[in-house]
Amino acid sequence: MLSDDELLRYSRQILLKQVDIEGQLKLKGSRVLIVGLGGLGSPVALYLAAAGVGELHLADFDSVDLTNLQRQVLHDSTSVGAQKVDSAIARLSALNPLARLVPHRTAMDVDSLDAAVAAVDLVLDCTDNFSVREAVNAACVAAKKPLVSGAAIRLEGQLSVFDSRVETSPCYHCLYGHGSEAELTCSEAGVLGPVVGMLGSLQALEALKLLAGFGEPLIGRLLLVDALSSRFRELRVKRDPGCAVCGNPNG
Repeated sequence: MLSDDELLRYSRQILLKQVDIEGQLKLKGSRVLIVGLGGLGSPVALYLAAAGVGELHLADFDSVDLTNLQRQVLHDSTSVGAQKVDSAIARLSALNPLARLVPHRTAMDVDSLDAAVAAVDLVLDCTDNFSVREAVNAACVAAKKPLVSGAAIRLEGQLSVFDSRVETSPCYHCLYGHGSEAELTCSEAGVLGPVVGMLGSLQALEALKLLAGFGEPLIGRLLLVDALSSRFRELRVKRDPGCAVCGNPNG
């Protein structure tokens, strides 16, 4: 059931036939893990809390730095020096006190990550660390939980959905393999705030589609964003039968 307050708070999206009361109830009953509360995680957390996702699990072991504020809009000047999880809880509680917020303040090992993924319905990868992305992907494949993965640097970004519940869906490792440990971070290459804001907003949209059950998620598709020319491209991505993470070990 939705209370009178919830009906009023979420009325504009309930008006959408794709959401309606049924979809709003699905959002209310959903649990989501957001890994990383920086440039991507900021719009993700804000929009999912505002939309009425019932339980948000917030994972980040870092603290707020002054250099974050140009793009990490979840935090403000009063948050500098505080843990990002605590800053996020304060902001999200003020935005929507109905949201249940579960903190993960320390770096997770394999066991704690597996447990965190198993406790939710969907995971959003909002990190800029390749090894963390690989670990999150492996945990999602093992638990058969959908993963919405976004990335942004400089003036470009990428977005896809990996859902091991769908037989034909690739996983993150199918697409990126072992990657490169020498990949640049935003602190090294730079990034424009609205670029991560756009990619994070698209991640939130994909999450809402999956949770409420409407639209066509980006499963098997990689969205490429070129902010410099304001162009979007889409590539088809197939599952790798020999993938070390999601492939068939027997070939």
